[in-house]
Amino acid sequence: MKKIFFLFIFACPFFTSCQNKPNPTTQTNMTTQDHPGNTESQHAANPYYSRTDTTKLNVSDAEWKKILPADVYAVARQAGTERAFTGKYWNTEGLGNYYCAVCGNPLFRADQKFASSCGWPSFFEPARKDAVKYNKDLSHGMERIEVVCGRCNSHLGHIFNDGPPPTGMRYCMNSIVLDFEPDNALNPKKP
Repeated sequence: MKKIFFLFIFACPFFTSCQNKPNPTTQTNMTTQDHPGNTESQHAANPYYSRTDTTKLNVSDAEWKKILPADVYAVARQAGTERAFTGKYWNTEGLGNYYCAVCGNPLFRADQKFASSCGWPSFFEPARKDAVKYNKDLSHGMERIEVVCGRCNSHLGHIFNDGPPPTGMRYCMNSIVLDFEPDNALNPKKP
C-alpha cells in the first residue's frame, strides 16, 4: 500500500500539467516574460526564417544550436517546456497570426485561440492542414501526441482532445516557440 501511495504522490505532477517538464539540462530560463520582442533583428542571424517560404527544412540540431537563442533551442529542439503561466502569449488577446519562432512558418490565427486556463496558449486548429505535424510521445510514462512545426520539425507542444467546438481539440503550445504579429502591425492606422 505504501508503494502505491508513493507512486501516486510522485506521478501526480506529470498528470496535472499540460506539458512535460523540461529535463534539468534544458531548464535554463525558459520563461518568455523577458524574451526580446519579435523584430526583424531577432531573426537576422537565422537564414532559415521566412514567413512566406513553406519549403520543408532539413537543418541539423547542431546548426540550430548555433542560430537560436538558448531558451528557444531548449524547447524547440530538445522538447523542453516553459513553465505554465510564464509565456508571453498564454493570455494574449487580439487578432493576428502566430508563427514558428524558429523558421517563421505560419501556424495559427488568433481567432483559433481560446482561454483554456492551462497556462499555455491554446488553439483549436492550425492555420492550415500542413502547418503542423504530429508525433507519438511516450515520454514521462504518458501517451500523448506531440505537435511539431510542419516546416522545421521544431517541438511546439502537445494536442489534447478536450478543446472547444468546432474541433474538440486543444493545441497546447509553448509561447517561446511562437511569434505573434497583430493584424494591425502590417497596416497601422494613421492618426
